[in-house]
Amino acid sequence: MITELELTNFTAFKNLAIDFSPKINVIIGENSTGKTLLLKAAYTLCSGGPIFKKKPDTDQDELLKALTTNLLRVFLPLDETLGKMRRHGVTENAQLQAQFSHDSQVAVSFHTNSKGLALQQMANYENYQDEAVFIPTKEVLSFMKGFSSLYEKYGLSFDQTYQDICLLLDLPNVRPEILHEKSAWAIEEIESICGGRFVFHGGGRVTFKTKDNEYSANAMAEGFRKMGMLARLLETGAIQPGSTGPLFWDEPESNINPKLMRLLVEILLELSRNGQQIILATHEYVLLKWFDLLMDEKLGDEVRFHRLYKDPESDEVKIESVEDYQAISSNSIADTFNELTKEQVSKKMGSLGK
Repeated sequence: MITELELTNFTAFKNLAIDFSPKINVIIGENSTGKTLLLKAAYTLCSGGPIFKKKPDTDQDELLKALTTNLLRVFLPLDETLGKMRRHGVTENAQLQAQFSHDSQVAVSFHTNSKGLALQQMANYENYQDEAVFIPTKEVLSFMKGFSSLYEKYGLSFDQTYQDICLLLDLPNVRPEILHEKSAWAIEEIESICGGRFVFHGGGRVTFKTKDNEYSANAMAEGFRKMGMLARLLETGAIQPGSTGPLFWDEPESNINPKLMRLLVEILLELSRNGQQIILATHEYVLLKWFDLLMDEKLGDEVRFHRLYKDPESDEVKIESVEDYQAISSNSIADTFNELTKEQVSKKMGSLGK
């Protein structure tokens, strides 16, 4: 798991440090405060260990080249140069630093004209080999077929997280005896609420099969397709509680019916109880509130809420981290919900509701 992340002069961040819970982390904030950027930075730094896993004798130059490529592919900066990701108006280098389990850490930096990342610090990085999963905002089941080959051949304007997730979704199923019992439970729950299961035929071809019929994945609601992605990642072992790296999920609520959100939160809580670290970014009050209502400290639940906000004086992005939803300072999600509630009461009750 990733335990700490510090970003200095990187994209929207002048200096931001975040301590991650080993269980569930929920990142909130208004648009342009850098929620997705934070997820992507953490995900990129998590990619170093798997590089050593595939090639144990990877030297420092090879590692930095691979990390540079990953960073550029995940962020897609203008002109595909590192310098475009350096915070505007600063003279110091940009730096990304992370600490992981197994006393592992890495720090890399770059300046405006850098062609590649420079190593600032590394300790036991090769020992952290848990592979992370990043689920992007858009579902991918509707365009998986042929996507990976087209991505490599034509440089499609999707960031690397989309190819990464397509490759994971196309993996073979793990053997039933290896499948974690909570993974099997979650898959069954998802199939029950969707009324069938997504079937992966290889090469990116996906269908949806019910008891009596089979359909194209494109015929299914996008919310079901997103839940189907989660079921598939569990089915292949790409997400295996207690064994795999962090699950990063950008706006899991996107196009998901509010009725599905309770099940989603129940699944994420159950996975975290069995050793799965989860880091997600959201704009959705319903999702936040279900975490608040369903978490159970007696079961060891821990949900850490991280609020990103811009300091009105310096315009710098700051962070507030709390482990009690009620302790979050005023935020746009809760404020908007309260505003809607007040407006509804006012319309129904007229002057009595004011």
